[in-house]
Parts: sequence; C-alpha cells; structure tokens
Amino acid sequence: MYPDRVVSGMRPTGALHLGHYHGALKNWVRLQSELPCLFFVADWHALTTHYDDPSMIETSTWDMLIDWLAAGVDPSQATLFIQSKVPEHAELHLLLSMATPLGWLERVPTYKDQQEKLTDRDLATYGFLGYPLLQAADVLIYRASQVPVGDDQVPHIEMMREIARRFNHLYGKEKGFEEKAQEAVKKLGSKRAKLYNELRTEFQQRGSEDALGQAKAMLDDAQNLSMIDRERLFGFLEGSRKLILSEPQALLTEASRLPGLDGQKMSKSYGNAIALREDKDVVSKKVRTMPTDPARVRRTDPGDPDKCPVWQFHLVYSDDATRQWVGKGCRSAGIGCLECKQPVIDAIIREQEPMHERAQQYLDDPSLVRAIVADGCDHARKLAQDTMRDVREAMGLSYS
Repeated sequence: MYPDRVVSGMRPTGALHLGHYHGALKNWVRLQSELPCLFFVADWHALTTHYDDPSMIETSTWDMLIDWLAAGVDPSQATLFIQSKVPEHAELHLLLSMATPLGWLERVPTYKDQQEKLTDRDLATYGFLGYPLLQAADVLIYRASQVPVGDDQVPHIEMMREIARRFNHLYGKEKGFEEKAQEAVKKLGSKRAKLYNELRTEFQQRGSEDALGQAKAMLDDAQNLSMIDRERLFGFLEGSRKLILSEPQALLTEASRLPGLDGQKMSKSYGNAIALREDKDVVSKKVRTMPTDPARVRRTDPGDPDKCPVWQFHLVYSDDATRQWVGKGCRSAGIGCLECKQPVIDAIIREQEPMHERAQQYLDDPSLVRAIVADGCDHARKLAQDTMRDVREAMGLSYS
C-alpha cells in the first residue's frame, strides 16, 4: 500500500564504539543501498533517562552524526535527521496516547528491566513509561514497512503494530466506505475484480495468509488505482477500514558478536569499549592490555582460546588461517598473548582508517554536517506532515 521504507534511530547518550558499528551501523550501510532509509538521532529519547542532566545531548548528537558518516552511512542514499527537529513526532505521540491503554505500556519487557538496571536514576516518570509510544510514533509517522531491531526489541515492534491496528479500527471510518471500496474493486477490471473478491473471501472466511499475500501483491501491481482507492481496497481486504497507519515489520538483525575488552557487553559505562574513531595508539594499548585466559600465567603455560576475551575479537576480525594459528599456538603455548593480540590490533586499525578519513572533512568543516541534517529534516518533515494530515482528519482535528 505504502512504499517500502526503513526507519531506525539511536539515542545520543555517549560516544559510539565498535559494538555499535558491528551491531547496527554495518547493517544500516547495507540497507541504504537496498531500500529508502531514514536514520534519526533520538534526542528526545535520550531525555527519558537523562532528563536531569541533558548537557551532553547536543554535543553527542553532532558527534554521533559524524560517526554515522564515518561508518559509511551515505546522505545521498539515506535521510539523516534529528528527531526534535521534526515536531510532528511529538504531535503523533500525543494523539496516540489518547487511545493507547496504559497496560500496553506497563507490559513492555524493557520497562521493568531498565528500572531494575538503572537504579541510580529516577525513572518514575511518564516520559520513561511512554517512551515505547514515542518510539511507535517515530516509526508510524513515516509509515515504515521495516524496522531493523535485535531480538530484545521485537516486543516494541509488536506494540507498534497493535497501536497502528487500534488506531485504524477507531479512526479509519469513512462515510460510505464499503460502497466506495466496491467502486474501487470495479476499477481493477472484471478479471482482477473477480480474483480480488475470491481472495478476500478466502482470507476472511478461512484465514488464508497465502490468499492475503496474493491479493496484496495484485493491488501493489494495479497501476490504474489512485492512492486513496488502494488504501480502501487494502482495508476492505482485511475486513478493516481505511488504513491510515501501516503496520511495520521487525527486520531482525544479528546481534553484535563483538564483546568489550573484558569479555562483557561493550559499553562506555563499563570502561571496556573501543571508540569508533579511536586513535591507533590507543587501540594498540587497549588491546595489548586486554585480559587473557587466567591459566596462562607464564609464557610457557598453554591456554584455552574459548576462555579468553581476545578470541572473541578473532572471531570477528580474523580469517580462518589466523584463527587456526591462534588456536594451535595458544593451546600449545607456541605463541604468547601479545603475539595473539597483534592481528586483532592490525585488523581494527585497518577497519578504522577509512572511518578517520571520512570523518576528517566533517571535523574540518562542521557546516557540512549541519547542511546534511537540514536537508534530511526537511525531507523527513514533508513525509511526516503527509501522515499527520491524514491522522488529524481521521481524528476530527482538520479545521481547514
């Protein structure tokens, strides 16, 4: 019904590191050449946990944008923007809150999980409770078809789908909808109209997902339909009404296999991270001082790569031949830990060299980043305003 579109964002809460690159940014770089993508800095989301000290948000915002560009996110292929510069996000969040049951927010798994983990922060605020709803508005306002997420974020996407479904049920009312839908069916032509009605019956009476898929594909290919007729037929097909907000799908992404320097999850707060644009001497020092298998007290002691955090880096950065060399040398004490670490150091520095090169032009001239974001905000806002016109009209708030 609506064009395929990918939407994703990150909170500006600190410097990006290699965990962010391998967990998200590499995937963004791949997606931008496959589908229209919108990537945004979620600065309002940063306030949900840092509302008492927002001093770092602006600096982190611009640093993060440079990190994205350094990682290979291309503004000629993807739209980059800042959430708070598109105020329609906040408007849709407010309007969705009018009809979203409180229990839906309270049951989001990460709500209680984050409260238990972030015990040093007062999270008994509406902003924190409502952040999944703001997250839903961030995606639904662009009628995104796909949202790249890890397994832990799938419940958020499911809630977005429920919110869109509820909104369409409540507000997708159009006077004479069924009659208008029947008129739109006729515009398909007799052959396609007959097939559409058969597939619609097959889906609604027997729940055939295959029939639903075939009908949707047929509507996507129908060139003679206006956008409004296409909307009506999608809604009529599924037994609902006019589809104002589309339901996004979770695009599952592989979690980063790169741990922190100590084997835990890589995090700036743990002090175990390598920044995305780390100085090469710092990279070398950090990796050389990484803990290794505790059994290797002396150079002559054999070790077990599976018990060493450095091995996890080899799994990401080294080829098969290097990994075989490391495994054999560690278990036989044929190589020392510093020898084992050197290929990792070389690989990280090699990976970061083009990042430093890409970033330098934006560090030399920050106005380039501002210009990219200004263009991105303009484009994002036009898309958001198109959705909001439909939302306002559906909710009886169009006063033109």
